Amino acid sequence: MALDIDAAAQARTATAVTPTRRPGRWLDDYDPENAEQWANGGRAIAHRNLRWSIFTEFLGFVVWGLWSIVVVSLPTAGFRFSNSEIFWLISLPSLVGATMRFPYTFAVARFGGRNWTIVSGLLLLIPAISLAVAVANPSTPFPVMLLIAATAGFGGGNFASSMANITYFFPRAEKGWALGLNAAGGNLGASVGQLVVPIVITIGAAAAVNLPMAGLVWIPLIIVAVIGAWRRMDNLSGARSDVAASLAALRQPHLWIIAVLYIGTFGSFIGFAGVFPKLISDAFPTYAGFKVGAATVSLAFLGAFVGSIARPFGGRLADRFGGARLTAIAFVALALGVSGAIFAIRSGNFWIFLACFCFLFIATGVGNGATYRMLPAVFHTAGGMSGARLAAASLGIVSAIGAYGGFVIPQVLRISYEQTKGYDLAFGCFAGAYLIMLAITWFCYLRPGSAMAARRI
Repeated sequence: MALDIDAAAQARTATAVTPTRRPGRWLDDYDPENAEQWANGGRAIAHRNLRWSIFTEFLGFVVWGLWSIVVVSLPTAGFRFSNSEIFWLISLPSLVGATMRFPYTFAVARFGGRNWTIVSGLLLLIPAISLAVAVANPSTPFPVMLLIAATAGFGGGNFASSMANITYFFPRAEKGWALGLNAAGGNLGASVGQLVVPIVITIGAAAAVNLPMAGLVWIPLIIVAVIGAWRRMDNLSGARSDVAASLAALRQPHLWIIAVLYIGTFGSFIGFAGVFPKLISDAFPTYAGFKVGAATVSLAFLGAFVGSIARPFGGRLADRFGGARLTAIAFVALALGVSGAIFAIRSGNFWIFLACFCFLFIATGVGNGATYRMLPAVFHTAGGMSGARLAAASLGIVSAIGAYGGFVIPQVLRISYEQTKGYDLAFGCFAGAYLIMLAITWFCYLRPGSAMAARRI
């Protein structure tokens, strides 16, 4: 029986089944595990879809993070919102984006990867255009601004659908690196948005800033992404939503444990990326003779940039040393980073503050890759269902739950400022939370003598 199975597997690998294309760019019989098909056109198909997936997801992160940089310039443009209202404008896109990740995860199998990339790309026009209209008028009411900020959450959902789509195109041997590139390329959007917006809002500014350009500048790129997806991407008929695996994964305690850890890693990345410009402006309005508040827009991008670059390396290091071990190290680094930020604020040293936050962002990037790598190892076998199915279903769920950290972090900072007129209390809470997550990681996955430690998760 075993020989028959091996022979069938070898025959399947040796025989190239050419994918057939139907109208609407649907591909039938696409199988990346078929070595000959992969070598004779399959690889090209996968990488072509990956490129346009990264570009669209990149723009999704740009739109998702637009309000993090726009809010810093609202006072200059004539808006008079309270500190609490500013934090709500920063955090609400993360809340909506995290929630959108659940339906986005299943949309690929329901509508097709290419089709959903087109739809999700077109949805990005709503927050980009509405932002441009709203910030052009300083009398725009806060509830309207808040509603428009909420639509930026469409960009946050893109990550889930993009990752779900790309996983169907690559063989197991190359899936990890492809997903790492896809994730890192998307995450870079948060950094590039914070770099580009401060530049473009000064172009053609009759007054201090031309704030509508913060939304308008991305519209041509969104249109390019949609046209590219329409002409160059594919739908796979073999892509199927595994609802049974998703329901089974939700019953696994380890899914919820890793989701909490992912709030600490990815949630910290997206949360701190959102508040970094405001934190610099608030904590260091002036330093060493120059106005840091004015320079915020040209410095804040560094955090999300180094965090994005670190993510794929976190995955690679986790492959070598174990995801749980590297996740634990990331939490130690995160606790040290926020502790250093407290010291920098108290000492009034802007450059130490910047260095501590860049260190913190690197830790989030490494932790992102390491925590994500834990899922396939943890769900090796569980509940009578294959670990591969459970791990695949868990990826989307965990990414959605982790993104809620982007809402929690700004809100904790808001409460800290309202109670103490500063951010030390919030940073202290973050340090304590990271130490708790470190303890959870050790107890569940690294504790000597435990089953998970023996499996080197």
